[in-house]
Amino acid sequence: MKLKKMAAMVVASMMISATSFAAPFGGEDDVSYAADIWASMSAAGLAGKDATMSTPYTGMHPHGAILDTIDTRLKVGDNDDILIIKRNYGGEGVSKTAVANDPDKYLKAVTVMYKRNGFDADIKDWFWIKYAPDGSVLKNPKGVSLAGRVGKGMAKGCVACHMGAPGGDMVFNHDRYAK
Repeated sequence: MKLKKMAAMVVASMMISATSFAAPFGGEDDVSYAADIWASMSAAGLAGKDATMSTPYTGMHPHGAILDTIDTRLKVGDNDDILIIKRNYGGEGVSKTAVANDPDKYLKAVTVMYKRNGFDADIKDWFWIKYAPDGSVLKNPKGVSLAGRVGKGMAKGCVACHMGAPGGDMVFNHDRYAK
């Protein structure tokens, strides 16, 4: 009897331990909402083949050698708010001109920040996603989907990096959303 009780306690502590170390992002709900965002972006002509793009510019790690950024509004379900799309380009022969002429050839990932009202006040309600060019949600090296509170409470990741953005709005290229 004592052995059974001890085994149950070990299993319970393992479950609690595994839960406490789980990433605060990448769950089923996060991936599902990321799919809704991609569908809304596609319907608005902001994702997929022949998506509207901005002028390519020189980027930096972790995004890509060349980037194109769009800052607009998007309706996803009942939420209608700010969407920031950063397309990440790379590969042999990548340049601003090459991307402008053939973006699909060089597109490596699409990173998104979407203001999701009531999502998480600690991170200004931003919902982050890193998509493959086909709209599937990419995963980190540990196999966790990169959607939701990516990097919250961690040393690396979207939230960790964007906490340092000037203006307190978690956006680097302007302070328009600072309150």
